Amino acid sequence: MSRLSVALLTVIVTTPPCLCADGWLPLANVKVRAEPTELAGPRIVVEYDLDEPSLSPELPAYVFLRFSKDGGDTWQLVPASTLHGNGFDIVERPGHKKIVWWGTTESDFPDLGLVEVRVRAIPMARVAAGRFVMKSLPGAGRDESKKHEPRRDLPLYHIAKYETTIAMYVDYLNEVGGEGAGYNRRMAHTGRCGIIRREDSTYDVAPGRDNYPVTYVSWYDAVGFLRWCGLRLPTEAEWEKAFRGGLYLDGDENQEKPNPSPERRYPWGDETPDANGLYRCNYDGADDGFAHTAPVGSFPKFNSPYGVCDMAGNVAEWTLNWYTTSYHVGLDGFRLVRGGSWMAVPEGCDAITGATQFPLKENSIMGFRGVRVSPQAQ
Repeated sequence: MSRLSVALLTVIVTTPPCLCADGWLPLANVKVRAEPTELAGPRIVVEYDLDEPSLSPELPAYVFLRFSKDGGDTWQLVPASTLHGNGFDIVERPGHKKIVWWGTTESDFPDLGLVEVRVRAIPMARVAAGRFVMKSLPGAGRDESKKHEPRRDLPLYHIAKYETTIAMYVDYLNEVGGEGAGYNRRMAHTGRCGIIRREDSTYDVAPGRDNYPVTYVSWYDAVGFLRWCGLRLPTEAEWEKAFRGGLYLDGDENQEKPNPSPERRYPWGDETPDANGLYRCNYDGADDGFAHTAPVGSFPKFNSPYGVCDMAGNVAEWTLNWYTTSYHVGLDGFRLVRGGSWMAVPEGCDAITGATQFPLKENSIMGFRGVRVSPQAQ
């Protein structure tokens, strides 16, 4: 019997104690093994259980794999193009999952028995393809050329249900940030972030801060984390459609679920965040129950039409887009920011109010979430 047929893999899995206790979905019974094949060389098989009953095509999980072949010193994302099965990328149903990873001989493994694999799952929301009402204007409304029109339709994509949490970001830092990349000292502020850097260049979450949104992240920090996951930042159009919904929530192809308020001002409708003494998001002041940021998903009754949490308030969110006008193309270097924050007035948490921010800027109101676009739609 060949060595490959009996090789065992070291498995490291992120398993939070309960759903979204730290931003990841819990995985159970994870098993990884190497198998020989008659014609195509060895393959790695990954199996796990994802027993979250709320998973559905509308609220699926994004599952990705990372591996190390040097004892955990360095890690790489397993390319989705090398995977097959029902347990990676967008996973729409709970239950037992199986992934087959082909082409490992092309990855220059020194010994398959020394490979370490980590499997993680992020809650997502499906945004169906089709038209929507985009009211924010190119160049933050300052493009006097009138040559650029707002997007009116988008292909299918998935967006993270929650803002990226401190615990998720700490996992990232512990794989790639040993030299300080992606970290700055202000992240240690336990009231506004809460990441502790140890003398050995490892990172911990301050007590009780796991499920708060990460802050003090630059645009480049956000991009780095999302590349680590295999995701990217949402464009301004993708962000706005996820906020207020398309003309049909099930997409233009089906048109069975018309959006009752496609021009809504806030994710829940047109009522202000503090209308009638009911607090619908985390904004300036402590009246909403939070002096600074709030744990992600703290206002579940006031999600977007697709079930996306905290798109109004909590932390302002980086988008992919540059701030450009007919007079400033390529000169400003600013990125567009959307959604208001815990320091915004209630009216500043609406669908179209935005800001521009220098991408190197790191402050206590800035956070982000990721997007997964189908390869066919790219």
